Amino acid sequence: MPAYAIAHLQDLRFGPDIVAYLQAIDRTLAPYGGQFLVHGSPAEALEGPFSGDVVIIAFPDRAQAGAWYASPAYQEILPLRTRNARCWVVLVDGAGEGYRATDLLRGPASSAALGGGPQGENALTRSAVCERSAKQTSEGPARR
Repeated sequence: MPAYAIAHLQDLRFGPDIVAYLQAIDRTLAPYGGQFLVHGSPAEALEGPFSGDVVIIAFPDRAQAGAWYASPAYQEILPLRTRNARCWVVLVDGAGEGYRATDLLRGPASSAALGGGPQGENALTRSAVCERSAKQTSEGPARR
């Protein structure tokens, strides 16, 4: 299953270190099948405040993504970025071909993701909480 490295960079100071980082990163990705999906295009904030840049790199799987990040080649250039930007980076698995949102409500893996037991009993509770939260957002805070 594909996996993605997602980074949110803020307060980027573009200078010689970042130029060196950009010149070197593609060579670190190649052995792990990494490919940029999003890099350097402006983001449009649709919900909540947002500033900075988003980077998304696709990998064949989570193992390859993790191996890339931990590789000596990437670790050698990493300080060039971290000294010049505030950022967070996460690795996530892709949903896979044919995935539907309701797939999260079925099966043992989805149950664990929802914090429920083997039958996914918290799925409805979570759904109700989300609906209540959305209603409160549109109508203002709930009164007690």
